[in-house]
Amino acid sequence: MSLVNERPIIFPFSNPTSHSECTAEQAYTWSKGKAVFASGSPFAPVTFEGKTITPGQGNNVFIFPAMGLAIFATEAKKVTDEMFITAAEAVAEQVTESDFENGLIYPRITDILKVSLNVAVKVSEQIFNSGLAGIKRPKDIRAMIESRMYVPSYEQQ
Repeated sequence: MSLVNERPIIFPFSNPTSHSECTAEQAYTWSKGKAVFASGSPFAPVTFEGKTITPGQGNNVFIFPAMGLAIFATEAKKVTDEMFITAAEAVAEQVTESDFENGLIYPRITDILKVSLNVAVKVSEQIFNSGLAGIKRPKDIRAMIESRMYVPSYEQQ
């Protein structure tokens, strides 16, 4: 792939990690650090020629929970392709230039609650704008989504 592509796209999405088609280290080594890489399972950062590259994890965790939240919160009458396009664009908007320079093409998995909130807000806006909501549009969509969002919290023992 590296012989015919300046930045080969390598997405080994098989799970678990032990069944992945290749490792992040293999992808970066074989491509001389130029691969655009995301996997279905987590991989540790890879150091190639003195630069640390953080492999991204690309799976439905960035879309479906937020979609479900937006649909639930707005009581959407149906689910459309436009909602999924909006969700994908909302995920992409959250990848910074710095993230991309460090090898990430998806937001950091550690930011999943923030990412989900932003995606759910954007999808909810699209639902209201398309007239598909089963409820009246609130003044503050973000506050409405936050009030319906489950946030895991565990007592320290």
